[in-house]
Amino acid sequence: MMQRLIISLMHVITNSFFRRIDVVGEEHIPATGPVIFAGNHPNALMDGWLLTARCGRWPIHFMANAKLWKYKLLGRMLDATGAVPVYRREEHDGDVDNSAAFDKLFEVIEAGHCMGVFPEGVSHTESQLSKLKTGTARIALSVAARGKVAVTIIPCGLNYIHRHRFRSQVSIEFGEPIVVDSSWRDRFAADERECVRELTDQLAAALMSVTLNAPDWSTLRFIQAARRLYKPSTAKLTPSQYMELNRRFVTTYVKYGNEADMLQFRDEVENYQSRLEVLGLKDHQLRKPVSVAKAFRRLAARSLMLMLLLPVAIPGALLHLPVAWIAAVVGERFSYEQDDVATLKVFASITLLPLLYLVAAFFIGNHFGLIWAIVAVVGLTISFSASILVIEAQAILLVSMVSILRETRLRDEIEDLQATRLKLVDKVRLLADQYANPETPRMFSGEDFAGKATPPA
Repeated sequence: MMQRLIISLMHVITNSFFRRIDVVGEEHIPATGPVIFAGNHPNALMDGWLLTARCGRWPIHFMANAKLWKYKLLGRMLDATGAVPVYRREEHDGDVDNSAAFDKLFEVIEAGHCMGVFPEGVSHTESQLSKLKTGTARIALSVAARGKVAVTIIPCGLNYIHRHRFRSQVSIEFGEPIVVDSSWRDRFAADERECVRELTDQLAAALMSVTLNAPDWSTLRFIQAARRLYKPSTAKLTPSQYMELNRRFVTTYVKYGNEADMLQFRDEVENYQSRLEVLGLKDHQLRKPVSVAKAFRRLAARSLMLMLLLPVAIPGALLHLPVAWIAAVVGERFSYEQDDVATLKVFASITLLPLLYLVAAFFIGNHFGLIWAIVAVVGLTISFSASILVIEAQAILLVSMVSILRETRLRDEIEDLQATRLKLVDKVRLLADQYANPETPRMFSGEDFAGKATPPA
């Protein structure tokens, strides 16, 4: 019962915080047997919540920094999820004893359950993987050496778009499994240190294959802009294909980024992006010019949806917006690092929302009875969902209105940007043909590139 409650809570938290969650590679996860889920760590506790909600296996016993148990509420949640406290050597001058933690993890794995770990050691906001600690490999090999089970390591790539922003997006990619079988056990017995290093290196390569890794964030933004220009507007890609296309661009740019034509192209793309930002436009808005009449029809449809949802959403908005404001303030002001902003927002929300519902139920129940108190709580939950939809609809409506105004007032600037975009599309496709690995199968055919990137205005 408790397990189902925890998984349901993780689903509610993640589905509420993120507008879209794409999961790729679920077929790599064994349905039974011991598994170590090893992921990158860019978003503090949110990483563990996402894996818990989306990996399809339970229970998962995560290794977590022992200092988190100093916070009573958090400690109780971690205990409920089966997390195991581990002391970091660098925080205790190397004087730590984690033998009890490792004994617990050995029991978990040998019982056929799952373990979750983030081999980088700490959560961070870098644009690429940090050097992996050897603990994950050592645990897997030590369990294998005991000869009771063969452990499977599943690399997990967590790739966020605006990691700490409410209603943003995330992609979770599960990579090819690494089975720590008898051959690894024999190598571990022959040379423990070398075998641990080899398995750690293999895990690092596997994590690189399911994450995006660029030298810095400005380079990653340029690469994603180039990928948007390269992709034909008629081509439909799955989440895994999007990730693969991004990785190909990263790999190619890291290898050839200092070439003169590549440097010039980057300058042109960043200038194009700057012009878009000055006008408040997005690249996708220049792909297909939309007539004013069509834009007004869309505007009318979205306005109608907004009016239908508004009566249901108003009560939820009035009660929940103060909670959202407090959560945003807590996340921004009390976080020590950017990677824990989302975690603090969630903790503030899940602490305040039950109190809000209890207070509302108490007052309504006191005046109208228990049945109406229950109805009020259910209604507030529905109203909360409706208020989220209304907020998103309002944002889309605002963008639509602004787009219409710009379409009518900035015609010359938009036409010039569309011409610039066409040139950049031609250039990125030429560079892709020039620098792409000829042995790698192409994602798009000649037919995909046959049409113009943007029809003439």
